[in-house]
Amino acid sequence: MLIAGFPAGAWGTNCYLVAPAAGEECVIIDPGHQAAQGVEEALKKHRLKPVAVVLTHGHIDHVASVVPVCGAHDVPAWIHPEDRFMMSDPEKALGRSIGMPLMGELTVGEPGDVKELTDGVKLELAGMELSVAHAPGHTRGSVTFGLPETADIPPLLFSGDLLFAGSIGRTDFPGGSMDDMLESLARVVLPLDDSTVVLPGHNEHTTIGRERATNPYLRQVAAGRQDHSAHVDAPRRGM
Repeated sequence: MLIAGFPAGAWGTNCYLVAPAAGEECVIIDPGHQAAQGVEEALKKHRLKPVAVVLTHGHIDHVASVVPVCGAHDVPAWIHPEDRFMMSDPEKALGRSIGMPLMGELTVGEPGDVKELTDGVKLELAGMELSVAHAPGHTRGSVTFGLPETADIPPLLFSGDLLFAGSIGRTDFPGGSMDDMLESLARVVLPLDDSTVVLPGHNEHTTIGRERATNPYLRQVAAGRQDHSAHVDAPRRGM
């Protein structure tokens, strides 16, 4: 298994190229702001041929390079229907109070071929099987992508902005919901094996076992406490 990742653009969003091995077909996950050059460099370095772009959600820091990347390689983009509008209207997705100082340099809009993700589907792409789980909370259409354990890697979870090392995604954007986020953690994350590696993990990768033991949000869900009145907002990532 080959996983080539890099932080892209002003927001440092993690973009991944995933393939069974070097020299084969690959899937591109979350090509965000200024990711196109990094994608091309990784494709060349590892001799990869992209077959699809898959998106964990529709915020501009995760989709800003979808149009040029899909256009350059004539591949489709997969996104949940609840978040599809965000590719064409990122300001509505983030709220006007956020401000978009970089909007003038971004290419917004949909690529030529958009396919919609559904909960529980298994995508057969590039010789791999990606399990899609709808995980609202950060956005209404957030999803995760899972890959099963193989001989050389443990099971993987590409979590988007659902789960990080010691934290979870922020829920104060339009469409965000702490109740939905905690439900998604309970339904999508808690059933996973402790050995599952979570990508991204902020500055380091993490595992479900580590998060089960240390992440306060996941620990609350695991303990079955449903009173959210004492919650503070999730730690906010720079945007």
